[in-house]
Amino acid sequence: MKTTLTTALLASTLLAGAASACEITLRSSDTHPDGYPTVEGVKAMAAEVLERTDGRICIEVFPSSQLGEEKDTIEQTQFGVIDMVRASFGSFNDIVPVTQLMSLPYLFTSVDHSHAVLDGPIGEEIAADFEVADLVALAWYDGGARSFYNSERPITSIEDLAGMKFRVMQNDVFVDMMDALGANATPMPYGEVYSSIQTGVIDGAENNFPSYDSSGHAEVAKYFTLDEHLIVPELVAMSRSSWDNLSSEDQTVLREAAQNSSVLQRELWAAQEAASLEKVTAAGSEVITDIDKTPFIEAMAPVYQKYVTTPEAQDLVARIRATE
Repeated sequence: MKTTLTTALLASTLLAGAASACEITLRSSDTHPDGYPTVEGVKAMAAEVLERTDGRICIEVFPSSQLGEEKDTIEQTQFGVIDMVRASFGSFNDIVPVTQLMSLPYLFTSVDHSHAVLDGPIGEEIAADFEVADLVALAWYDGGARSFYNSERPITSIEDLAGMKFRVMQNDVFVDMMDALGANATPMPYGEVYSSIQTGVIDGAENNFPSYDSSGHAEVAKYFTLDEHLIVPELVAMSRSSWDNLSSEDQTVLREAAQNSSVLQRELWAAQEAASLEKVTAAGSEVITDIDKTPFIEAMAPVYQKYVTTPEAQDLVARIRATE
């Protein structure tokens, strides 16, 4: 962990004031705040690129949605207004259809399984699909596993979800997932979740440990069930036009630096998850880990029938599930 934090700190130090001296300056957007694992991952990439190009290429990282929200910055990256963007697969659903498949519930059995899929041949296929949208996928990042939490009771079986009201993102897949589990989906802005749980408008929500912690939701929803129903990857993508303006040698440097940064980002994310878990349990949250996921997974059959409709999609899902 000490090495990881030292690397992230070094990245920030090397980048300070460097952009003005570079021949090429690339702008990279992130919605998360400074210090967040995805931001620190791209900073580490930038530091390696700066060093390996002898200061010719700088990557300026703009956190906290300074350049816009995810969907806006993705569009700007497509048109070359922004050079790079770090975003969730979920934000690409309208322009890279395969990303919707990657948002299916219980598609990945674990975070390690998602790594095995994305770091192998399937990941290369998915990266090729981004090129059709004028984007170059450089690295896969972690965004954590989403699980259910609520204010009413521990959820240890699918029957415990019956009739409960959960906030979900405005996404048809998520709404259909809740229907299939016998619960009621309530799409609403993230900022309204705390008060809605507190006042009983909803019973709970679903997210990862760091979000459960940092949002304060652990204060009003003490029961966290580690079912990991959704593991949605994230990525660093570059504008095709910006990419094509680089020499093949510089393209190699950027791609290798991005992939190296993925290792760091995943380490930082795992450390943040562990710290958040320790914090919420110390504050009184009950984390339920003794759960049989099989009935939850089997309940997803109608969701998969609705969204996995082509032979190509069915083949991809089968190959993902077969990956070890």
